[in-house]
Amino acid sequence: MNEVAKNRVLLGVCGGIAAYKSADLVRRLRDHGLQIRVVMTPSACEFITPLTLQALSGHPVHRSLLDETAEAAMGHIQLARWADIVLIAPLTANTLAKLAHGLADELLCAICLATTAPLVLVPAMNREMWLTPATQANRHILQQRGARLLGPGEGQQACGEIGPGRMLEPIQIVEHVLPLLRGGALQGLSVLVTAGPTYEAVDPVRFIGNRSSGKMGYAIAAAAREAGAQTTLISGPTALKVPWSIECIHVTSADEMHREVMARVRNHDIFISAAAVADYRPAECLGHKVKKRDAQWTLELVRTADILSAVAALPNGPFTVGFAAETDDLAQNALNKLTKKSLDLIAANWVGVEKGMGTDDNALTVFWDGGHAKLPLAPKPILARQLLKVVADRYRAKNPT
Repeated sequence: MNEVAKNRVLLGVCGGIAAYKSADLVRRLRDHGLQIRVVMTPSACEFITPLTLQALSGHPVHRSLLDETAEAAMGHIQLARWADIVLIAPLTANTLAKLAHGLADELLCAICLATTAPLVLVPAMNREMWLTPATQANRHILQQRGARLLGPGEGQQACGEIGPGRMLEPIQIVEHVLPLLRGGALQGLSVLVTAGPTYEAVDPVRFIGNRSSGKMGYAIAAAAREAGAQTTLISGPTALKVPWSIECIHVTSADEMHREVMARVRNHDIFISAAAVADYRPAECLGHKVKKRDAQWTLELVRTADILSAVAALPNGPFTVGFAAETDDLAQNALNKLTKKSLDLIAANWVGVEKGMGTDDNALTVFWDGGHAKLPLAPKPILARQLLKVVADRYRAKNPT
């Protein structure tokens, strides 16, 4: 059983078919030593009985806003003060709208207004209900106030339709909740991550690019968020889905990525440059498609801005982490880059056939001034968590206060 610094979870259950997953969620939360109190909306009781959640949580389920058994009939205040975190799973479109507009006509909404604990929301609804502008506007309102949204996932729904709106699986929810209670390694910090390739236009239909899939950078952004950091991702062109609760700015070229990074990086504690940014771009982007005529075509290339060097050179800049993708002399090339660019940390990996770019697994050797660590071959999400542990340790060593 894992010990946690804070262990009191108030679980809100709303009226949707996904409420059946709440039973498994309670069990998994208790497996980690957490105390659970369950609050159900009236409609939730139509989908799963309070007795089920009472048996699993070990405590009576709370349903009434005006509870005569509570001291001064102020049960919502007692529960609001008790919670270390308020988790609502599933969250319906109706309760989402109530929370966004500050309504308190039932116990769960009143608790959310009265608590100072972090609010974690796990939506579950029909895909059209999720995608409608009203729901999206309400979602943005709550996120701007600091609420964390997990999901929704995509796939087959109870109504038979396919799309976004599925409640995340309980094991996924637990993975996100535990770092919030434990105070993750990057809790209270902000992290800016770049990911993916850049495309440098030759003409309206052609570009110069590279093989980066963005998988490592996206995994790093997800790992930073899991570690408690407020995370922003600046992504080149990829086919990847943006991780939950992460702000993502999409760019295409190296110049665009440079502009977006420099506009935001001063507001972040840590900068991780995982993107494979083009070193060169065509000197001129032609306004028309070049027709195939001559046997040879010579392109003049010019250097792009060095984003990593620019960030590392900022006065009082962030803790700066670079990547070195190498085909030979891995350690020496990485150390040269670490020194030349004045980086705090550099993660080096081999690239080539079935290595590094585009693969699901990778291995890293991480270097800093006076030390290094080897992270063996692993799936990129696992490797990202290991890398973030090293980053957090080195950041704390540099910033002990």
